[in-house]
Amino acid sequence: MTFLLTKGVGPPGIHLLTVPGRKTGVPRTTPVAPLEDAEGRWLVAPYGPGGWVRNARAAGRVTLSRGRTSESFAVTELPAAEAAPVLKRYLAEHPRSVGAYFDVGKDAAVEEFAAEAARHPVFRLEAR
Repeated sequence: MTFLLTKGVGPPGIHLLTVPGRKTGVPRTTPVAPLEDAEGRWLVAPYGPGGWVRNARAAGRVTLSRGRTSESFAVTELPAAEAAPVLKRYLAEHPRSVGAYFDVGKDAAVEEFAAEAARHPVFRLEAR
């Protein structure tokens, strides 16, 4: 998948996230599916707070790329109340690939998604 995305091909909406390692500073890259609408852009950790989440928290910045297009962003982790509607929308858009990792269903109330925020961090992306 990473190789395809570096060439600009692959599933729509998937980008490569690159963030410096929190201990080594060496750039780490992983495929992600950012969420975008009129209110902004977000990164969701659907599988839990893995390495890229810890690195993004430490660095405070990330780069999204696909093919020859690359953008840098400052990242801000959202509190549970703000993350809840983003998580609900993310699960609604990706129910088959990430649904098993959530304790709520895609049709659950937004309030129920606030409890998921600790297990699925959400970051606001702000262009640099």
